[in-house]
Amino acid sequence: MFLPNTSEVEVSTFLLIGIPGLEHMHGWISIPICLMYLMAIVGNCTILWVIRTEPSLHEPMYYFLSMLALSDLGLSCSSIPTMLSIFLFNTMGISANACIAQELFIHGFIDMESSVLLIMSFDRFVAIRHPLRYSSILTSSRVVQIGLVFTVKSIILVLPLPFTLKKLRYCNKRLLSHSYCLPPGCHEAGLL
Repeated sequence: MFLPNTSEVEVSTFLLIGIPGLEHMHGWISIPICLMYLMAIVGNCTILWVIRTEPSLHEPMYYFLSMLALSDLGLSCSSIPTMLSIFLFNTMGISANACIAQELFIHGFIDMESSVLLIMSFDRFVAIRHPLRYSSILTSSRVVQIGLVFTVKSIILVLPLPFTLKKLRYCNKRLLSHSYCLPPGCHEAGLL
């Protein structure tokens, strides 16, 4: 009987090392990352608040801008807290399930951002091509429908990701040279 030689094991925890070679500088690196995180939260929340409170901004272009701000908030909140915990508190371990969930949110929000940018370009195309019929083509209900369709598309595209990643074996490679979750496969470890 032939038994293949594999070194595949179940990995329950990954170790994120941040920026390789600059471990001694993690405290200093955390300062600009923390400032960028705060600016992203304050800036996007300000955009959302202004669009919500100003009635003259209740138009499709600004609804799409608010969708972009929401997806940017989601992307920031799904990746930067892990980075800050590494750089500030040297918390390197993350469970495999949390890592998969983080990767799911990162990919989902990236897909939503690119979808919203596509919608915004379509909005400007309609505004330039048909300026007199713009308000009849892009009504509020149609904007909501477009937003829901692209949100569902983003969810459907990334939904198989956790199930696929859960089935993979990671060849006992627990150390990730990233500041966020990007689990390696056995092909990256050079074992297959």
